[in-house]
Amino acid sequence: MAGARDRKRAGRQKRKRRSAETVSPRMGEQVAAPGDANGDASRQETFQERMARRYEERNAEARAKLVPLERGERPRAVTVGAVVSTLLAIAISVQGVLALAGVSTGDATTRPAPLFLFAVVLWAMAIGMWRARYWAVLGFQTVLLLMMLASAFGLVVVNSVLQAIGTTLLLLGSGTLFYFMVRAMARIQMPSPPDEI
Repeated sequence: MAGARDRKRAGRQKRKRRSAETVSPRMGEQVAAPGDANGDASRQETFQERMARRYEERNAEARAKLVPLERGERPRAVTVGAVVSTLLAIAISVQGVLALAGVSTGDATTRPAPLFLFAVVLWAMAIGMWRARYWAVLGFQTVLLLMMLASAFGLVVVNSVLQAIGTTLLLLGSGTLFYFMVRAMARIQMPSPPDEI
C-alpha cells in the first residue's frame, strides 16, 4: 500500500518537473521541450491561462479608470457608511445604557457588555470612514455582509407582510451600499497624491 502511494507521489513530482521545464513562467509563451532541438514541441495556451490573462487585462483597465482621492476627499458611499455606522452606534449605545440601568427592552434580559463592545467597534468604524481609512471601510463591509445574510435568512421565517417588506428593504439597502463601497475601497487603496504627507 505504501509502495503504491510512493510511486504515485514520484509520478506526480516527475510530471510537475517536466511541465516546469517545458512551460515558461509567463502565460501564453511557447517554449520547446528540453530534448527537442527544433523547438517544434510548443504548447498552446490553456483555457485557464486565457481566462486568467483576460481577467488581468480587465482588472488593469478598471484600475486605469480609477482616480486617486484628492487631499481631504471622501467618496460618497463612504460618507453614507459613516453616517449609517454612527446611527447604529448611537442606537446600540442607548440600548447598552438601558440594559445597564436594568430597563427591560424585551422578554429576555440583555447584557450590556457585548452591546458596549459592539458600539465601540461601530464608533471606531464611523470615525475611520469619516477619515477615509481602508480598514474602517473593510470592517463596515463585513457588518453589511452580516446584515445581508441575516436579512436573507430572515426572509425565510417572516410572519407578516410588514416584516417581509422591512427585511427586504434592509437586504436591498445593505446590498446597494456594499456594492458602491467596493469601488470606494479601490480608490482609497490607490497611492496618495504627491503633496500628501
